[in-house]
Amino acid sequence: MGVDDKEYNPEPSHVAGDWYSVPELSLRDHRFTVPLDYSRPFKQSPYISVFAREAVTVGKEDQAMPYLLFLQGGPGFEAPRPTESSGWLRKACEEHRVILMDQRGTGLSTPLTTSSMLQMKSAQELVDYLKYFRADNIVNDAEFIRKYLVPGEAPWKVLGQSFGGFCGVTYLSLAPQGLKEVFLTGGIPPIGDGCTAEAVYNASIGPIVLQNEKYYKRYPQDIKIIRDVVNYLAESGGGVPLPSGGILTPRGLQLLGLTGLGSSTGFERLHFLFERVWDPVIVPGAKKQISYYFLNAFEKWLSFDTNPLYALMHESIYCQGAASQWAAHKVRAKHESKLDAVIAAKEGRPVFLTGEMVFPWMFDEIHALRPFKEAANLLAEKEDWPPLYDKTQLNYNKVPVAAAVYYEDMFVNFNLSMETAAQIAGIRLWVTNEYMHSGLRDGAGHVLDHLMGLLNGKKPLF
Repeated sequence: MGVDDKEYNPEPSHVAGDWYSVPELSLRDHRFTVPLDYSRPFKQSPYISVFAREAVTVGKEDQAMPYLLFLQGGPGFEAPRPTESSGWLRKACEEHRVILMDQRGTGLSTPLTTSSMLQMKSAQELVDYLKYFRADNIVNDAEFIRKYLVPGEAPWKVLGQSFGGFCGVTYLSLAPQGLKEVFLTGGIPPIGDGCTAEAVYNASIGPIVLQNEKYYKRYPQDIKIIRDVVNYLAESGGGVPLPSGGILTPRGLQLLGLTGLGSSTGFERLHFLFERVWDPVIVPGAKKQISYYFLNAFEKWLSFDTNPLYALMHESIYCQGAASQWAAHKVRAKHESKLDAVIAAKEGRPVFLTGEMVFPWMFDEIHALRPFKEAANLLAEKEDWPPLYDKTQLNYNKVPVAAAVYYEDMFVNFNLSMETAAQIAGIRLWVTNEYMHSGLRDGAGHVLDHLMGLLNGKKPLF
């Protein structure tokens, strides 16, 4: 798997499987052999596999339809696995062949898992490999696939959700000739000269505080429950062991805000999780303790054991020619009086959960991440990240673009999104507070339908 291992140099290829079905959808699997490093001549680069699943409405397998590539949020998460025709996918398949691509390193695309990455001989070797797993090479993979799949190598449409939207803007910057239309949902990246990783996390503090306040307003009884849990963890001598071998600490508990505060059903999921945080006392005098149910659910909530690439690569998605230097950690330190869980609990204040942030101590406390602590530190210090966006190209953009910008998006800052939108010529915006960051998933096809309408002149801009 090493970058210089010559045995990993097959020819570029494409293998298509047979059609199979789930309710109302026909699916076909595609596997591509692509270069790890597109900057090198094809025969001089190691190769990886990229997997993509084609989806059409049953009965349309042989119909000529435009192609729509879906780019998943992340980084480090695979494309959805459809079990039926529903939601945005149902809407998209009415008129398109939808390509669900597992971005490199995820799903079935030479996945970088907690076990596969252990094949690397050193942390530096892993870093030298991971540098090829950002948006620029995801776009290179998409272009490689387009030329194999789309008749006549015609341009296709792209739908990017969250980080997938970041990739969509990189696509507009680096390979606009491959694009017919672009739809962005909660995924306009910060691209300004001052938009370092640290600036992005600074901008996120206000929305994080707002979502915490809204959560506790909806479930005020959880203020005391979470405060009690923090006090228990603080008094337990370093934390409570987790089922996998990690440890739950007060600051680790705050990571539940990652998905609990930013999605439409997140508040409810958090509330129902904390209602089972304590074991019942079934024997008089038994010691109070956090339930196994809660500890197990906590680990599953975070998904770092199944998708470690997210933790390793998250800050790098904001880096162009500069190191992240653990930006979120530095920003949190500036706001420690507000965000420190132990201080808040002792002072009787609500404990604020954190948002989409990765911290260096996670590579000590989360069992699945421990083997990659050295690599994570090297990535945080890496400075020579290539550019992901071309503002000149975006200023003269000719590709039709429609974007849903969520006013209370905790993951992708509204103000930074609007600044970037002003740099993309011709973009049509739908600014809404009807949906949270998960609007594409939650909207039953409405979000995609609205964006398509914007480009067809059938929907108002606001």
